[in-house]
Amino acid sequence: MRQAYKDAAQSPEKVEAFYNSMKSVSKTDNMALVGYKGASIALKARSGKTLKDKKDGFIEGVGFIEFAIEKESNNIELRFIRLGIQENTPKILKYNQAIETDKQFILKQFKFISSNNLKNHLKDYILQSDSFTSEEKSVISGR
Repeated sequence: MRQAYKDAAQSPEKVEAFYNSMKSVSKTDNMALVGYKGASIALKARSGKTLKDKKDGFIEGVGFIEFAIEKESNNIELRFIRLGIQENTPKILKYNQAIETDKQFILKQFKFISSNNLKNHLKDYILQSDSFTSEEKSVISGR
């Protein structure tokens, strides 16, 4: 799912594949999966046929992400998912209030991540993100 989320940024076909892979996830599943489901819905909403379809899909997707964070506010992967969606959401939708909070949470908790897969996934994202300063990126990359 992490790779599918990352790949979804590459093409509409990959967004569709990511979305389809997350369809069966429900709010009773692992909260990271719920967060990824929300991201898949929000990403798919970009290709909605009408402005209303785009907005409704985006709101539904964000609802899943926020639900998951409400359940597990200390889950770094959920904060990462929300940060990624917020960074790539048009400002007019006003879904950007937690960028700095999520960024700081990730920076503080990064060293405590036990999964190398997750750690590398976040590191790759941080190094290409405009939200992180050069200094923050160098701390994450170990330089």
